[in-house]
Amino acid sequence: MNLDYTVTENDRSVLRELAKQYAEIAANDVMKTRKRQWKALHDLKPEKPMILFEGIWLDGYLSDYTLKCTNPILRNVETKLVYAMRQFNQMGDDIVLEPYFRIAWWNESKLTSTSREFGEIKIEEHTAKEPGLAYLSNFPIKTPDDIKKLQHRTFTLDREANLKMVSVIQEIFGETLPVKIANFDNFVHDFGHQPFTGNNFIGITWDVFKLIGANNMMLWMFDHPDAIHEICRFLVDEKKAFFNFLLREKLLDFNTDNQFAGPSSYGYVSDLPQCGTNKEVTLKDLWGWADSQESQPISPAQFEEFFLPYIAEIANLFGLIYYGCCETVTDRLDRVLKHIPAVRTVSVSGWSNQAKAGEILGKRAVFSRKPTPAYVSGTNPEWHMVEKDAQATYDAVKANQCCLEIIYRDVYTNLCTPERAIEWVNVWKRKFGL
Repeated sequence: MNLDYTVTENDRSVLRELAKQYAEIAANDVMKTRKRQWKALHDLKPEKPMILFEGIWLDGYLSDYTLKCTNPILRNVETKLVYAMRQFNQMGDDIVLEPYFRIAWWNESKLTSTSREFGEIKIEEHTAKEPGLAYLSNFPIKTPDDIKKLQHRTFTLDREANLKMVSVIQEIFGETLPVKIANFDNFVHDFGHQPFTGNNFIGITWDVFKLIGANNMMLWMFDHPDAIHEICRFLVDEKKAFFNFLLREKLLDFNTDNQFAGPSSYGYVSDLPQCGTNKEVTLKDLWGWADSQESQPISPAQFEEFFLPYIAEIANLFGLIYYGCCETVTDRLDRVLKHIPAVRTVSVSGWSNQAKAGEILGKRAVFSRKPTPAYVSGTNPEWHMVEKDAQATYDAVKANQCCLEIIYRDVYTNLCTPERAIEWVNVWKRKFGL
């Protein structure tokens, strides 16, 4: 594992000043208030609806800021600090900065539950450009017989190299901002800027899709049902091995702070140990995140037969669960809640029936609203649709006294400017009197 430990005086000066500014914001009294409000929400005793914007993908958000660090890892650290502070200063949401800098364990094989190699079965993905969201995949399992070729992975970590980098960053920050390393990041692997640290992603159907592709995933339930069960059983055992590795190596930490407990949702809650608790971590102490976007086209009955039991087997290892992402959940939410009693927060995306979601959830779990980003993209933003979207959410949660968080995600590009994003947040704040 080759990490660059070179620190120029320029890099040191830049990061030390940014760390000072970051620490000052983290010490602001508003952070204490927001932590209390986020915790109250996830305790199902909300003081108010909470709003959070996922700013890291917003096109041009740092276009007027020139990164000054030369070391690539330290540039990542700089990016993370600048993003967070700019969001606090501009977006008007309920972002929380903790009085420490948290990063995830990292290595060259990208310590993750979705690595690409299972013995001779190798997932190969190609994008038109780097970085890119759309990709072509080889979907390496072509026939049910190929499932027999799957081999469980061996997980490793270069602990010494990670801790050396932490010491380098800590030396730069000095006493201004403590550095913590723990947990992992399934999605962003740039050391120093892992925005999704703390997400214990289960992702069974994500992995099924990546191994066999959407067509086989749909057709084999009819043509080769045993093959679907076989691959899901393999993946459950694989997930258990991965999480047991993290526990055994003491890489996990409590995620009841501003870590990614679910898709951009914070982990503040009273029912799990608080960060800094002096005890050995177990999975029952942690948030986990379960979803099944890839099985959206199938019926709720098929979902319950082929995938939900396997998802639930892993999800029920955790103390609390954030369920869902972009898929609609309202036609199968009752089944999810039956199989996974620890669900505390549910994603209600633009494809969900908000009124029905409100009826099912009530005060049973947090209504985690994901507004539709398309309305503020493109040449002509449709502000009337933003207002309509917000009104539908207002009506659904008011009628059912739901506990509401509004999480802006998947705001990538296509002219969704920072100015539009700020106004988008303001529309929703006005709707809820915030």
